[in-house]
Amino acid sequence: MTTTTRTTSDNIDFQNLVVLLDEVLRMKDGEAHDFYAQHNTLDKINHVAVCYQDDVAIGCGAFKKFDSNTVEIKRMFVHPDHRGKGIASAVLKELEIWASEIHYANCVLETGKNNPEAIAMYQKNGYEIISNYGQYKNIETSVCLKKSISK
Repeated sequence: MTTTTRTTSDNIDFQNLVVLLDEVLRMKDGEAHDFYAQHNTLDKINHVAVCYQDDVAIGCGAFKKFDSNTVEIKRMFVHPDHRGKGIASAVLKELEIWASEIHYANCVLETGKNNPEAIAMYQKNGYEIISNYGQYKNIETSVCLKKSISK
């Protein structure tokens, strides 16, 4: 049975999953990894979801305030042994519900063109590709997406 818990970036299970995420991203991003890594710190993230299967952390995600109406989804990861089971979608849905509960209307996120599985998962969950924003504006390897979560 899987359960999803709301927590913060102080959660050790989240921190351990992020170590694995960073290892995967280091391989996928290659020379661009240092650029992306500077935008993915764990400093005081107050909105983290960790998915557990039988008390073992298998997936995670988080969000940070982007602007007054929007959160940015960050640090989405599912352990490779548990992919293809809807875990990422479940974590994403939990983050969207939480953001909606605290009165945000939209979610944005950035992922890499070298991560087509993630892009497909986000699109399956209603995200649409948008123009790159902020620090990703002129980064050709970035893909930015957005979804309205207002009811």
